[in-house]
This record gives sequence, structure tokens and C-alpha cells, in this order.
Amino acid sequence: MPRRLITDRHVRDAAAAGQTELAVTPDTLVTALARDTARSLGLLFVERTSEAPPSPERVEAPPKTLALGCDHAGFAYKAALQAHAESLGWTVTDVGTTSEESVDYPDFAFAVARLVHQGTVRFGVMLDGVGVGSAMVAGKVPGVRAALCPDVFSAFNARAHNDANVLTLGSRTMGIEACKRVLAEFLTTDFEGGRHARRVQKIGDVEARFLPGA
Repeated sequence: MPRRLITDRHVRDAAAAGQTELAVTPDTLVTALARDTARSLGLLFVERTSEAPPSPERVEAPPKTLALGCDHAGFAYKAALQAHAESLGWTVTDVGTTSEESVDYPDFAFAVARLVHQGTVRFGVMLDGVGVGSAMVAGKVPGVRAALCPDVFSAFNARAHNDANVLTLGSRTMGIEACKRVLAEFLTTDFEGGRHARRVQKIGDVEARFLPGA
């Protein structure tokens, strides 16, 4: 069997996905550039035996905690949605942006999704013009199931059937009152489990095929 090779690109991809460790076996080849990049990005190589690599542990997030982010298009709604979430008993971490000056939505969607991935917060909410781009970004982060929900039923289904943990909204396609109703539905709907748990597990199985070492 060929020896596994870790390059600079593997390290950068892992860091971009919010990972702080990369598992290696005693016979893994790590390039010198990969080691330098890992050191600069604060990513550690953790040696595992090839016979029994452990599954990464998921951190249980504190209940009723929420990361909230936006780009310039969503900024006008952010304060109102934060107040609405707090009125429902949620603790909100604001990851920006802080004005209507033009910014890149992937930066803030990633900031939201990373906190969910790390177990710092239970859910994430990201606002941009339409919500599509932010859902794409957040969905790239391992363990994140992002859903664009333009209406209350979509929010119910995303939580009850898909166990979504990041909600994206579009300020240019939805009014603020609609966003509030969708957010409330998302935050108050529990995952139903049952047959849906098997399907959500298959989402994770697809993701796992593309993680480092898979």
C-alpha cells in the first residue's frame, strides 16, 4: 500500500475548514513545506496508529447559543435579528460585519460556521443578499449542515428533518419580519430523529469521504 503524503495544500485546506489537528500514522510522509505551513497556521500533526484511528470527538455546544454574521447586504437586518434571538432566550455572538461597507460574504459565513464546527455555539445564522452563497460556504465546513430558508416551512423542515445547524437568509429577497419568523421557527424546532437520523448520517458519510485521510 502506498504511503500517505501530506502536502502544503492538505494543511491549508484543513486549516480553512477549521481543523486544528491532522492525524498522521508513523509511515505518513509530510513535506517540509507542509510542516512549515502547519507551524505558521497553528495546526498540529497528531500521530495515530494505522490500525485504529480514533473518530474525532464532537464537542457539545452550550444550549441556546448562536453565532450571527452578515455581509454588507445583510447588515441592516443584523441588529434586529440579534435582538429577536435574544428575546427568545438565546445568547448571541456577533462575528460581523460592522457596517454597510462592501465586504466578502465567505469570510463571515466561515466565521459563523467555524464556531458551530468547534462547538462554541449551538447554531449559526448568516445574512447576505440572497443567502445562497453563504449556505455554500458554511456547508464546506465539516459538521455543518447549512440551509437557506426563505419561509417558515423551510425552516421547520431544515431542523426537523435535516438537523440543520446553520441558517442563511437573504435581505434582498425577504423582509425583516419574514426573517424574524423564519429565525424563530429554526430556533424552536427540534430534530425529529427516527428515519431522518439515518438520512442525516448519510450526509455525514458523504462528507467523510473527502476529509483528510479518508
